[in-house]
Amino acid sequence: MSRLMRPPFIDPTTGVAYDTDKGDFEGYLTKQSMWLRDWRRRFFILKGSRLFFAKTPYEAPHGMIDLSRCTTVKSADLKAHKKHSFEISTPETTYLLYADDEKSKDDWIGSVGRAIVRCSSTYVSRGQTHGAGNGANNAINEEEDSDDYSNSSNNPYFND
Repeated sequence: MSRLMRPPFIDPTTGVAYDTDKGDFEGYLTKQSMWLRDWRRRFFILKGSRLFFAKTPYEAPHGMIDLSRCTTVKSADLKAHKKHSFEISTPETTYLLYADDEKSKDDWIGSVGRAIVRCSSTYVSRGQTHGAGNGANNAINEEEDSDDYSNSSNNPYFND
């Protein structure tokens, strides 16, 4: 039995098509709309350094958050006035979202946080620093994911 493929996201500004099939992490979240500030349930697809959202799992996504531009992902229950909520911040915008339960919220914060770190100029994997930029080639397979959090002189997270 063949499975349905999800249509790509077409960036309305550049016309670039982004493959959204077989995401790294997927599921439903509720997102606050940018203009009306009402809450809308959307299907989110995390793929590499981009977070796409669509009305359903099989529709073409109608929006994208470029995680290479993001500065933080953190809990936002008080700010959003919703349980299980979190925010994703860029220099220009803060996106408010909430999950169905606390575990799902934690899973999303962890997955988005790892994607943001992999886009940063200080990310270290296998002894090499990955530069910031478009984040196009920063995705790493689970088998290759050997992050270096040791207290060595090669790790930019530790200052001796």
